[in-house]
Parts: sequence; structure tokens; C-alpha cells
Amino acid sequence: MLCSLNTQVFYKGVLTLNNKSIGNEKLICQCLSILPTEDFDCPLIDYGKKLTTKALLKIFVAAQLDQWHSYSHMEEKLRAHPELRKELNIEGISGSQLCRRINDLPTEMVQKMFEKVVAKVRSLTQGFEGISKEIGQLNIVDSTEIRLPENLCDWAFISKGHNAVKMHTRLVVVSKDVAFPDKIVPSTGTVSDFESSSFIIEEDEATYVMDRGYPSKKNLMDWLAKGISFVTRITKNLVLYSLEEYKPTHPMIKRDAKVNFGISYEPVRYIEFVDEKDRIYRILTTRFDLTDQQILEIYKNRWLIELFFKWIKGHLKLTKIWSTKPQGIWNQMFLALIALGISLIIKLQTKSTKTPWEFFRVLRTYLYLPGTKMLKELNRLRKKSKGRQKVPIPIDKEKPSFGNVAIVKKIVKKQQRKVERKLGNY
Repeated sequence: MLCSLNTQVFYKGVLTLNNKSIGNEKLICQCLSILPTEDFDCPLIDYGKKLTTKALLKIFVAAQLDQWHSYSHMEEKLRAHPELRKELNIEGISGSQLCRRINDLPTEMVQKMFEKVVAKVRSLTQGFEGISKEIGQLNIVDSTEIRLPENLCDWAFISKGHNAVKMHTRLVVVSKDVAFPDKIVPSTGTVSDFESSSFIIEEDEATYVMDRGYPSKKNLMDWLAKGISFVTRITKNLVLYSLEEYKPTHPMIKRDAKVNFGISYEPVRYIEFVDEKDRIYRILTTRFDLTDQQILEIYKNRWLIELFFKWIKGHLKLTKIWSTKPQGIWNQMFLALIALGISLIIKLQTKSTKTPWEFFRVLRTYLYLPGTKMLKELNRLRKKSKGRQKVPIPIDKEKPSFGNVAIVKKIVKKQQRKVERKLGNY
């Protein structure tokens, strides 16, 4: 499916891309060479344009990988690295031109590239069992909101002082350590999770995990008709009719039963449990093959998508927008996830045991160095530590030295002042 990725292997500890060792050129150039850009080689796409669509996409993926904060920052980076300009096949570019092109670029093109990157990740994770062999793979769905400037984005108006867009996301969990988004649907902030469900929840072998914003009688009946497996939290408004009761196997689980809802004739499973703060959770699922505790484990893994949103906003700076135009923002969403996909592809190919953030940090650190430097860092053996040793607490703490430059004013503690006042009364 990906013509430019058919010769990538991991051989004797060295990652090779397109029959060349990753150490032959700078790591950032190797990362950009992974991008499936074969669909943009047609000259008709860029007829009369100085900056090709292929180069444009690579520039913005590099910006996500290296956290280029503005268009002027992009210009500086490109001027500073001639090897990068050679990879992009450009001599120089202005920030204003980049801004115009990213706003005008059809999002369908960026979406297609994202889908091909996802296909490569899927091929590298074939055979992964999911959370466990019994539970299998999970598809966690949810949305995150990205706030926009009030005066510049009237098209994203929600309420006074609140302009925003949403990224409706499906996160595939293929193992305890590996999860990646395989589909997103951008929208304005007024689109609810319920309205996006038909686009993001599709027939799949994995089990869908959702919060209360997605299920309704209609949605639940559609999912049952399509044979979609799900574990979802429901509201109190959904009326359930008990068919059979099961004995709970954990003190937190208050009820486990086979039920019907509404006019549905196909039974589902209902589990009610409380958390540590005595909050009640009502769960509906099609997974009769699992224990009640395994159902709880599945729903608790829903939190992975919240961590994912926090990750991309913090480390990929998705909250720092490059555009105030709808299409520019949709493009940025896909480009950020393409950069994440490139990082995951290299992590899987190098078989690194680091966490996604640790690996991404190493990748970013060595972006402008030969790739072999990164491989050495990944394979570096850590010194074994004896752990934290108990140190006896000294009776008289040593007073810190303030030096001769700073101005220091002694602060008397409240308890000491009380004692001094009492002593002063005698």
C-alpha cells in the first residue's frame, strides 16, 4: 500500500530506510523520507506553483516534530539547515507563502496521507493481542476541544468569549504500551459527540469504548444490528428491563445482569459499579464472554484517550494554531497526527522499549544529527542503581549559606511568635 516504505527493515541494530542506513544523513531528513508522498508527484497538482505540495507537507510535519512555533521560526530553521532544504528540494521560502498554501491546501490530501501512515503503523502492529488475549484490541472514541482566538475566528463561535473547534478521535489500543489514532473527524465546537458517532464508530473486530455522549436508543440499536462490540457508559434516562441476574465477583460491582432496553429484542449486559469516591457508573456492553472485572478493566482503559489528548496538546503543541481559517486548522490536526505516526513507526522499527514521550524526546533531541547517534542513545545501557538509600535525618539542620549579594530577611514562624508573646507576658 505504501510504495515508499516497502524496503524498511531493522537489521543488526540499524534501521534502514529505502536501502540506505539511517546514519547516512540527518535524522529529520530520514523521518521526512518515510512520508508516503507518491500521490503528490504529479506535476499537474503544482502547476504554476513555486512551492510543491510535497515540500509543503514535509515542512509542516518537520514543524510538528521540531516544534517550530511560528512562520518566522520556520524560515529561520530552513535557512539554518541546507540539508533539510535539499530534502525538500527548495532554496528558500517565505512565511507568508507557507500561510497561504496551508490555508488553501485541500484537507482531503492531508487526510489521505494520514490514512497511509496509519496503514503502515497497522502493518507493524499486526499480531498484537491488545490489552490481553481475552479482551483483544480496543477502539476508544472521544473528542477534544481546541480553543480559538475570539476576534479572529467568528466562524467557530459557541458562546460569548468561547470560540472552539473539536477533533473527534478513534484511538486504537493494540497493546498495553502501543496506542495510535486511526481516524479523526474535525468539526466546529457545536458538533456533539452523539452527532459524530456515525462517522467515527464503524464495523470493526475491536471493542468500542465510549462515555455517555455517544449511546442513545437509536445508536445502540444500530450498533447491535451491525454487530459492533461495545462497552459504554449510559445515563440514568435509559430504561432497562432485567432478564437475568448474575452474581458480582468484586465489592465495587453492585450489579451484573442481562437486560433489554427500549424496543430492542437483543439482550445486552448491564454492569453497575462504584469507584473510590462512591460515584456510580452504569455500563452497557455486548461482551458476555468476559468477567465483570474484565469489563471494568476495559472501561478504565477509556482514560487512555484523555492521556492521548493531553499528550498531543502538550508535546505536539496542537493548541498553538498556525491558522485562523477552518481548512488551515483541519490540516494542522492531520499533520500533527502524521508527525506522531512517523515517531511511532520509527519506535516500532527500532523495537525501542521507551515510553512514547521518552522516545519522542530522544527523536527530537537527535533530529539534526546522524541517525546512528539516536540508535546509540536508544541502545545505551543504563547503570543499575541500588535505589534510594535511607539517610539518617540530622538532629540539627545545617543552616544554608546566603552569600554576600542577596538581601535576606528572616521570617519568624507563627508558632515561634506565639511562644515569644506568651513569654513576654511573664
